[in-house]
Amino acid sequence: MSHKRARIGFRTRLVLAFLLVAAVSAGATAVLTYREARTAILDQAQNTAVSSFRERVQELATPLPVEPRSLQEDLRRIARQGKPHPWVVFAEYGSIRVSSGTSPVSTVITPALRRAALTHPRGSFQRVERNGVPWLTIAVPTVFQAGKAVHPTGLVLYAVMPLTGEEANIRAMVTAARDGALPVLALAIVPALLAARSVLRPVRDLRNAAQNMGNGRLDTRIQVKGGDELAELARTFNDSAVELERSVGELREAEARARRFASDVSHELRTPLAGMLAVTEVLDEDADRLAPDTAAAVRLISAETGKLALLVEDLMEISRFDARAAELNTDEIDVAQAIHKTLTSRHWTDPAQVATDLPDGIRARLDPRRFDVVIANLVGNALRHGSAPVRVRLRVVTTADDATVVSRPTADDGATPARLVIEVTDCGPGIAAEALPHVFERFYKADAARTRSQGSGLGLAITSENVRLHGGVVRAGNGPRGGAVFTVEIPLSGVEATA
Repeated sequence: MSHKRARIGFRTRLVLAFLLVAAVSAGATAVLTYREARTAILDQAQNTAVSSFRERVQELATPLPVEPRSLQEDLRRIARQGKPHPWVVFAEYGSIRVSSGTSPVSTVITPALRRAALTHPRGSFQRVERNGVPWLTIAVPTVFQAGKAVHPTGLVLYAVMPLTGEEANIRAMVTAARDGALPVLALAIVPALLAARSVLRPVRDLRNAAQNMGNGRLDTRIQVKGGDELAELARTFNDSAVELERSVGELREAEARARRFASDVSHELRTPLAGMLAVTEVLDEDADRLAPDTAAAVRLISAETGKLALLVEDLMEISRFDARAAELNTDEIDVAQAIHKTLTSRHWTDPAQVATDLPDGIRARLDPRRFDVVIANLVGNALRHGSAPVRVRLRVVTTADDATVVSRPTADDGATPARLVIEVTDCGPGIAAEALPHVFERFYKADAARTRSQGSGLGLAITSENVRLHGGVVRAGNGPRGGAVFTVEIPLSGVEATA
């Protein structure tokens, strides 16, 4: 039910509301007009008949006691003079009943009207309905005057007039009102559509402008027309868009300055760091011949200089990703051999430290240098923050695997016909639930107290960028028996050429 209601558009609701107001207005006007017209028609006929009948009764000079034949002639004469329609006149005098016609109209006269005729010298009238036929009944007593006193003679005349003509006129009026209201409602659709269009045009412009803003076109503005509430809304949108464009421009400039700063600093540090690394290598070679305190200081300087050199290289790599200058230099390689080469170059060959499950014969087009960085960062991270043994597993899959966290997914982050999957697991405590969404963020460290740990906090971010550059995705999670699990999935075809 709510789904169907949600599909009714704003335009439809406006048109329906307009038609509802028009229908209610037309209906109320028709009802009021009908009541007034009906009252006017019936009152006119009633007043004319009552006034005319009273005059005829006052002109009547019937001697008492009543002679029925003579009275009947008088009643027929009065009936012929009936206005606005012919009457049927009926007289009662004691037990005498005389009528101007043969119609049994005495049944239309109610007891209440008979009682009113005896108490009101000027008579009374009543509208009644018998068998679906409306009637006007009038009762006027004849009187005689003795001095200033007026006394009834006991003779009461009744006039009965059908109101079928007036009712027919009223029904015709109702039919005309109904038949006229339907075309009016049909014509009301035109101004309803025009009104809806005038309301929806600025709303539609606002929607399109908001979509353009969401797509990054911050220079979008709405043309303001008029001075109503919608025009004020358009002005507010334009003012907000100006402020947003200014704020985003400032943020982009600040971000660009920060990137340039990191890149420039990294470039400037490379030359002195190269000299410092050369010096520390010489000092390391002679450390054994130095005093113990001096030797410890030399080794500390050498280690920290090496960390600084790695940090500078990581910053330069990140700056290339931010500037979209990173490129892939792919080659068809044996994946198992490439992983063995990475582990060997870093002296991670002890099975008690790093165990492998690397089937032969799996080949893929990868960037050897960037793939080496991916494996080295994942294994090094597992050794630093997890617990040995670290296990590296290689396989090819054709179905999607479950994952806990996705690092910067791309539009191609769905199932592919075949994917290269590398899993790096450790036997440590695993990754805390609150840290999982952030493990691939730059400079993020799960343990806030470990601010001076060996890692810079950029390794996993660089890993994510390198995997994304290959068109793949890297995920982080925890194994069912504990320990962190990092899963890299790379399509076996269709890798990107640039960042």
